[in-house]
Amino acid sequence: MPHFGEHWDDNEFPLAYLITIRTYGTWLHGDERGSVDTQSRYNVYGAVRRPRDRGLQKRMEENLSGRTVAFNREQRISVEAAIREVCANRTYPLHALSVRSNHSHAVVSALCKPEPVANAFKSYATRALREAGLISPDSRVWSRGRSRRYLWDDRSVAAAIDYVLYCQGDEEFEEYFRTWGTEKAG
Repeated sequence: MPHFGEHWDDNEFPLAYLITIRTYGTWLHGDERGSVDTQSRYNVYGAVRRPRDRGLQKRMEENLSGRTVAFNREQRISVEAAIREVCANRTYPLHALSVRSNHSHAVVSALCKPEPVANAFKSYATRALREAGLISPDSRVWSRGRSRRYLWDDRSVAAAIDYVLYCQGDEEFEEYFRTWGTEKAG
């Protein structure tokens, strides 16, 4: 297992990942926050996000196949427990976790790529929500994909932990953090 302080060149995997998963229908292409998609020039590391486009946003809203999902307190607690269960079962060190009404952030170490980790977070959480009767059996809970940042050094890990625990919605910190982490496109 890599430990803090090792140089990234010595490791196949980074020290940790910052993984973000979003609930269904809560961040659509075209909205004012911008977006990244897998089929465009906006899916390149360092590229700007797709800009606001009200027409695209309206088309995305019309194409939703279910209701937008926003978690209440009980649902957030269930999702948090499920993510912690993934980390315990797979021995992924979990450094920070914040489950919000429309997304969750986790700083986690794993000796694998981040995609299976994020997929496990989604599947465990969905199962937990359904088993507890907190969502209907046919509800779509998560948006497609996930965001992941590769954290190769102690400073990046510390910044991500601080962001997850203390800086939700702080755009100035988000810009500052961009210079530390590395986001993989795709």
